[in-house]
Amino acid sequence: MGETGTAAQSTDITAGPGGVMTDDVGVITGELTLRTELDGGQAVLRVQYKDAAEWYSVTGGRAALADPADLAAVHTIAVGLLDRPEG
Repeated sequence: MGETGTAAQSTDITAGPGGVMTDDVGVITGELTLRTELDGGQAVLRVQYKDAAEWYSVTGGRAALADPADLAAVHTIAVGLLDRPEG
């Protein structure tokens, strides 16, 4: 995952009871960091256990963007959907 020239936003979240489904390791739960990256005109969601080194691809977490400036809005929506500290 190259960082050079990549736009991205990250937010710490708490996954709800169902966790966050990833392509790499299945469901992960608890204190996580959600990262939304711009990759070739697409928004890509990745998640990691907070302060861990490994990032995982969120299942279904890829969408084409009409404008790279829309990345922030996609990140805000993803945080709203996945950050469920109260369940």
